[in-house]
Amino acid sequence: MRAVVAWWDLHGTGQTVASLREHLRREGAHAWAAIAGLHHKFWISDSADERWGAVMVWESAEAAEAARERGLPPNRASELIGGPPTLRLLFEVEGAVTGLPANSTSEEQGWL
Repeated sequence: MRAVVAWWDLHGTGQTVASLREHLRREGAHAWAAIAGLHHKFWISDSADERWGAVMVWESAEAAEAARERGLPPNRASELIGGPPTLRLLFEVEGAVTGLPANSTSEEQGWL
């Protein structure tokens, strides 16, 4: 799997974590649900330092490239902020696990 982290410093952009959060709630993220090869996309923020970002986890580097070639949904964060991410990092994912909800147990999930 491949993880991509995009991170914007919002200082001087006219945007805030609150304004971008409102945009995300208003317009949603539905277009990303139809992207083949994308396992997860998380929108992340740091209100204390006015930073906004996204983490995308892809099946593979090849799946990410194929999706990019087919065309991704518009990058609304870049449009609203007025430029590309301040920082963009690529990582290979070596392992992953999905945890249990806070108030459940492995027995409730049918696991031994």
